[in-house]
Amino acid sequence: MIMDPGHSAAFAYGAETDGAEDGEMGSDALDALKERALHEAERIAEALVFASSEPVSEKLISGKLPEDTPVGVVMERLAERYAARGVNLVRVGDAWAFRTAADLGFLIRRDETEVKKLSRAGLEVLSTIAYHQPVTRAEIEDVRGVATSKGTLDVLLETGWVRMRGRRRSPGRPVTYGTTMAFLDHFGLEDLRDLPGMDELKGAGLLSGRVPSNFQPPLLPSGDELTDDEDPITQLDLEELGLLTPMGEAED
Repeated sequence: MIMDPGHSAAFAYGAETDGAEDGEMGSDALDALKERALHEAERIAEALVFASSEPVSEKLISGKLPEDTPVGVVMERLAERYAARGVNLVRVGDAWAFRTAADLGFLIRRDETEVKKLSRAGLEVLSTIAYHQPVTRAEIEDVRGVATSKGTLDVLLETGWVRMRGRRRSPGRPVTYGTTMAFLDHFGLEDLRDLPGMDELKGAGLLSGRVPSNFQPPLLPSGDELTDDEDPITQLDLEELGLLTPMGEAED
């Protein structure tokens, strides 16, 4: 009889068999079976991530693995296998991707051409959004102390690093902005909480010595969920913002 992967995994991960109940299978044999099932799951996960040009969510990977497979264990084991290689398996938010090892990045960047560099204003706005999200255009201007042009926000939206999150429940219902998974991926961050902290920013000379001693960066959200004072963006909102035609088609 040929047993498919789903059946073999179910056997390996907690399914009690008659043989196991009767003590016919020794612990060594059971461990070997579990190891074989984990190895096969690693191969499946490896193929899924390798074939994708974008980070692959852990949820999607789990859906492709045999039932009851511990996807977290599988991905951590696979990441460990790649830790000392030229290509690493890295977590990006709740997803996984293969990326060039950090110490070899210079070999790749040497041949890269930057199509469009962000202006100083663009970098400041991106930093403000990253550390204060969800944040409105008016709030960005309050932080920076200068007006923010629509063109600067448009450029950041085009990079894919910034997105419109929702609309603030306040007069005028201004749009709120936040960063994307592409932002985390580009800057090698696993989570927003991996952004440089106060000590790192001071060490890099990016904070003035006049910063108050009690100043602390804002608390960053742990996920993409809307906050209590945000509403989701609807199709009517997109039409109002000029991002959709009245027929519902996206503007070029």
